[in-house]
Amino acid sequence: MSKIVKYSVIAAVICMAGFIFYNKVYIPKSSYKTISPTVGSLDVEVFGIGNVGAKNTYTINAQMGGKIVSILSDEGMWVKKGDLLVTMDSVDLPELLDAAKISVEKANSELEVSQKELKSLQAQKNLALVTYTRFAKLKKQSFVSQSEYDKAKADLDVINAQLDSADARINSGKIEVTRAKKGVESLEVKLSRYKIYAPVDGYVISRDAEVAESMTPSQSILQIVDPKTVWIKAYIDEKISGNVKVGQKANITLRSQSDKKFSGYVKRIVAQSDAVTQEREVNITFNTLPNPFYINEQAEVIIATKHFKDIVKIPSTAVLYRGEKVGVWVNEKDKAHFQNLEIIARGEKELGITGIDKDAKILIATPKNKALTEGKSVH
Repeated sequence: MSKIVKYSVIAAVICMAGFIFYNKVYIPKSSYKTISPTVGSLDVEVFGIGNVGAKNTYTINAQMGGKIVSILSDEGMWVKKGDLLVTMDSVDLPELLDAAKISVEKANSELEVSQKELKSLQAQKNLALVTYTRFAKLKKQSFVSQSEYDKAKADLDVINAQLDSADARINSGKIEVTRAKKGVESLEVKLSRYKIYAPVDGYVISRDAEVAESMTPSQSILQIVDPKTVWIKAYIDEKISGNVKVGQKANITLRSQSDKKFSGYVKRIVAQSDAVTQEREVNITFNTLPNPFYINEQAEVIIATKHFKDIVKIPSTAVLYRGEKVGVWVNEKDKAHFQNLEIIARGEKELGITGIDKDAKILIATPKNKALTEGKSVH
């Protein structure tokens, strides 16, 4: 009797173990989630990765070498076109400019004196001409001596010579005034080069020098980006870049704001590909520029190259590759069957396909499931 009980208990334990294994192990391992294809719209998209850059970046440097007196802007600041950015030490130029302005005043004064002398000489000439004319008539009538006539003529000749000399002095004075004014203008232009102004409305991305630092004309003090030209320099594999066109819409994800998507469009496609990486640079402009933005920040772009309507779609994660064949596992009468299909469009997370029935039940395996094989029983 004891043996019967013993074997009965063993049999019960084996049955219980089998039941538990079947329900807790076999059934879960053989139970697969299924999905069915959907029909709808699909945007074919091209993915690329790159960095924030700009078409127009201005390097602010000193036109004249010297020491920096002041820097009125810094990294991360916005500036307006014409804003004073940097003042350089102009040494003795202000004093030279003052002296040049005094020279202009002196030349103007001397010119004014010469012009007044000319007016006086013209009045004297009128009188001398009247005297000479009268003496010439009287001499013909023998009322004046030859010496008196000669003196009147000599006085007129002297006045004419003085007038010629005055005209020459006036011309020389005008030339001197022009020369002095040119000197002032030259010094003013030279002095203006010691003040540096913003060339555009822009954003300062770099400060490369400090106050009291001596600079040469080639050294950078500030760098300014024109915000209207900020874009993403994205790099697209040549294999998928052929459908990218200027004007296509794009979504941009910045590394510092991975939870946001910024809209933009393809602004330019660089004419040359990289011979080493076999990638093509594509520039994508923001519709609305992020504020703030960071030059060289990593960014991802997705460019919509084509739009399909009423296309059969499945998640891209459901597709498997077996050698050169592309397909999915489907449930056919509780048996696994590998169904070949053709991919006709690729979206961000979905694929447009042909070769599969819209009512098919596509098997989605998880790490907990057993590997699928042809004809395998599935639940």
